[in-house]
Amino acid sequence: MGNGYLLNPENWTLLQGVAVFGLCALVVAIAGTRITRIVDQLADRTGIGEAAAGAVLLGATTSLGGSVLSVTAAWNGNADLALSNALGGIAVQTFFLAVADMVYRRANLEHAAASAPNMMQNALLIMLLSLILMTPLLPNVTIWNIHPVTPLLFLVYVYGITLVHRAHHAPMWAPTQTRETREDKPDDISQMPPMVRLGSEFFVLFLVLGFAGYLLEPSASVIAAETGLTHTVVGVMLTAISTSTPELVTSVAAVRRGALTLAVGGIIGGNAFDTLFTAASDVAYRNGSIYHSMTDDILFWLCLTLLMSAVLLMGLIRRERQGPGRIGLESLLITLLYMGGVWLMFSQV
Repeated sequence: MGNGYLLNPENWTLLQGVAVFGLCALVVAIAGTRITRIVDQLADRTGIGEAAAGAVLLGATTSLGGSVLSVTAAWNGNADLALSNALGGIAVQTFFLAVADMVYRRANLEHAAASAPNMMQNALLIMLLSLILMTPLLPNVTIWNIHPVTPLLFLVYVYGITLVHRAHHAPMWAPTQTRETREDKPDDISQMPPMVRLGSEFFVLFLVLGFAGYLLEPSASVIAAETGLTHTVVGVMLTAISTSTPELVTSVAAVRRGALTLAVGGIIGGNAFDTLFTAASDVAYRNGSIYHSMTDDILFWLCLTLLMSAVLLMGLIRRERQGPGRIGLESLLITLLYMGGVWLMFSQV
């Protein structure tokens, strides 16, 4: 049995698929965690602010493994895995923000990290998710197998990130400052590594995350085929959670370091970036519009994610200082919504 036989995912056993999946998930977790410190330092060195850095740098890089997985799945004609991984990742990352709130005991995270850029990012996320939800109801028309909504998603994202950047440098609204509010204050850049070193580490970790995401797709397909689970279940519960692990680890680490704006901005910014998984998957999908391939299960997770995002936005605006069990009421609701979605999904398997 040659190396070529073993390197072909079609010849993998369930054990080999699980082994590859576990190894790649571990690589994504370690590399994604390490890149957080670099992004925090880059935010201070470049002056773009933690919220914008969380949206553009941290959100994009920690989501890279998931984006590569979704695009690869779409290219291979597996629309269910591509979409469930993308949309399931947004849901689980929103739940991870509730976990980070449980770690921060001084006050509710939504209260302490309130900022105009984070609210703008969450509004942008709701806009992008609404566009995706509306697309299956539009005519199934494509140009070169790409639906017209796909370029629109990219344009809306770029415009929204521009507004987030402006909200940081020239805010037209500011939250009331309390004892628990933690402002985005740059660290002393003289104590940081040089820009060249930070950029080099960032680039290397970027490549590592991308390659790990590429290998996750065939291993997830093997697990689905060998266990009889649907690609939606595998996408929502396995690939989405494993590729979102960096967001959990980095958010908890950022909270413990006091970088609350980065923690919240990284999750919400990553969620907004994750909507582009769907757009990129539509480009890679060669069987027409990927949006019109959505199953009822995927539409359910899309609606649930919209609901969770709306609850989070209300929490950022309301800014409750203390809630049940010393966590925000919104965090509790997000947890119940996510757990309820998981229960419903498995009850129908």
